[in-house]
Amino acid sequence: MPLKSFYNIRNIITHLAFILIIVSVIPAYASDGTHRLFNSDDNDPNEPWHIAADEISYDQEADQYSASGNVIITKKDRKLTADFVRFDHKTMKVYAKGHVIMTAGEDILTGSSMEMDLEAETGTVYNGTIFFKANHFYIKGKKIQKVGKDSYAVDKASITTCDGDKPAWKITGRNLKVTIEGYGFLKHAALWVKKVPVLYTPFLVFPAKLKRQSGLLPPQIGYSDRKGVEYNQPFFWAIDESSDATFYLHHMENRGEKLGLEYRYVLDESSKGTLMFDFLDDRRVDDGTESSKDWAFEDVAGSRPNADRYWFRMKHDQSMPFDFALKLDVDFVSDQDYLHEFQGGYTGFYETKKNFEKNFGRGIDEYDDTTRVNSLNITKTWSQFSLYGETRWYDSVLSRRQSETYSPLLYLPLINFTGSKQQIFNTPLYFDLNSEYKYSYERLDTKTQRAEVYPKIYLPLNLKNYLSFETSFGVRETVWDINEYESSFEDRTHNRELLDFKQDLSTDIYKVFDMKGKGIDRIKHTIKPQIVYDFIPEEKAKDRYPEGRTGQTNLLTYSITNTFTAKLKESRETSGASFKNESNVLPEYTYLQFCRFKLEQSYNIEETRGDTDNPEPFSSIYGEIEIVPGKYFSIDADAKWNHYESAYDSHNVKLSIWDNRGDKLSVEHRYERDSSESVYYHVLLRISDKIAAYTEHERNLYDSQDIKTGMGVIYRAQCWGIDFYYADTEDEETYAVMFTLYGLGEIGTQFMQEKTED
Repeated sequence: MPLKSFYNIRNIITHLAFILIIVSVIPAYASDGTHRLFNSDDNDPNEPWHIAADEISYDQEADQYSASGNVIITKKDRKLTADFVRFDHKTMKVYAKGHVIMTAGEDILTGSSMEMDLEAETGTVYNGTIFFKANHFYIKGKKIQKVGKDSYAVDKASITTCDGDKPAWKITGRNLKVTIEGYGFLKHAALWVKKVPVLYTPFLVFPAKLKRQSGLLPPQIGYSDRKGVEYNQPFFWAIDESSDATFYLHHMENRGEKLGLEYRYVLDESSKGTLMFDFLDDRRVDDGTESSKDWAFEDVAGSRPNADRYWFRMKHDQSMPFDFALKLDVDFVSDQDYLHEFQGGYTGFYETKKNFEKNFGRGIDEYDDTTRVNSLNITKTWSQFSLYGETRWYDSVLSRRQSETYSPLLYLPLINFTGSKQQIFNTPLYFDLNSEYKYSYERLDTKTQRAEVYPKIYLPLNLKNYLSFETSFGVRETVWDINEYESSFEDRTHNRELLDFKQDLSTDIYKVFDMKGKGIDRIKHTIKPQIVYDFIPEEKAKDRYPEGRTGQTNLLTYSITNTFTAKLKESRETSGASFKNESNVLPEYTYLQFCRFKLEQSYNIEETRGDTDNPEPFSSIYGEIEIVPGKYFSIDADAKWNHYESAYDSHNVKLSIWDNRGDKLSVEHRYERDSSESVYYHVLLRISDKIAAYTEHERNLYDSQDIKTGMGVIYRAQCWGIDFYYADTEDEETYAVMFTLYGLGEIGTQFMQEKTED
């Protein structure tokens, strides 16, 4: 990284977002022995407080209760313990001192003494600490005042999520004022690491809400040659119960300000959506000249002369009447370089893809795909049939930017109606159905209607438990109607009829082995040999169909599959007397398929009937194996062996080893003959309960180039953590440091040195 650019980072303002959650605490008062004292408006007004103590007295004239020695006052999930408690029934004031501990649910308040007005819900705790279980938060102060129903004030406050009297980090300040579901105000706020102050601000405003809260989120900070110093600041807006939004201001020293919006909403249990939009008025363009080549990407076709850059993407799910469901996918990007340029970060490609897959179960096209798919579809599903209708738009980014006669490909509409495999009345026959209609449209090209119906009939037969034999016969009828703009087809209407025939013969041979192992009861070994014959006759007039020929098939495929399944013993205690045995334990079983091995090959009958002098009717032998013997080890491998050339067409293997501590080793090797070969490994080592180190490496052996090298160290303490990370990829080097203060969020920076090659 250039030294000058590195020092530019000092100009970035580091930001901390603080969240404090405080619950109200209402103390109780006492009675003699174990007695009911009084009713309270807290929770249920008809529910009395109960008191127990070594000594309890009552002053009838003053109407005061006094209790001392192991005082315990309870009401539902609230509990107050102290050495001494005095309650004035006239003024509804309570005073407690000596090891005061007040619990409300899982939240705890402690102090040396406490005064509280139960009617006004105000009071003071001296030398107090409030602990909130939900986010493991501590607030400490010599004098904590409850100034209202949901408002507190602390003169000298200390905030942390660390246990113990000497926290690893804390935030201190003066004149803390906070209101639940409102905001907090703190003067002279400082972040301390042990006994060393590291950050200071004279005035801090923060949200203090139990619900979703509007406010600033942790920023992302970085540096690269392409963008210069970066600072990406998000702001979260909790609009209402069913919608929220996040705004992004991404400052890039060399490129300008990129503005972003992410809006999320929920309409009902089955209806929700997310839309995202980014815009950048770029200071750098790639107009194809020598001076602009630094802003191009070598593996992307075409130049990028535009400065107005944007990306709009959206997912929406909507429930419809009569159990129909609607889905909308939109993906519209300004240029072919945009997703190469912005892959990481809050609004980058990878974060967008991960969020869509998590929330909607479907992602987006890859970042290097210059044709983006947009669609609107409606589905209806019955028990054995389904209806699917869609409008689809293929947006070619390159053509749209560079062609004067750009015309996207549209499917308007595309309709599928399918039926799952099902019995025909009470006959031994079964059938399934696939049908489709689509209208493809391009403004300056041929417009085509295509309809296809493909029913298939099955006849399964079983010879007792020895053989399974299934014959199937299908008819695929396809019709095209071509509305010509510029077309080489002489006829407007075309139809094609294809027949297919299939026979499937298989059997299962198995043996069960009794085991005397402590954890294994039995092992079942199953061998499944299978022969499948596929036949599709040669098409007539095959050259005149718009989509070309499907291809004649006359193929015999044979395979054998071995599986090993273990019946594992487990034990659980029994509660019913009728099921009890001497050990009071009932065996329970689980099943684990710990090994699967398959070999497969095909024989092309048609190949032997051709004019080829040296026919090669046998396909490559395909094999795959999966081994998962339980804990600590797994292997997954597959290969294709070409016996004509005595060489592998491909082979892939992945090995994983792990232990109970969390250590893990994963190695993967992938090979395609005359095409690609790569190796990847990832190692995670748990050095201790708090420290872990990891490294990963991927290398293209075919081109003798490193794809990615990374390493890092993770430290996790009770209330904080730190990550160090380094990665070297084909495009850039990345150095990252991330601090995590549990309960407050993450603070970190990332330095990126992008590689530039002449």
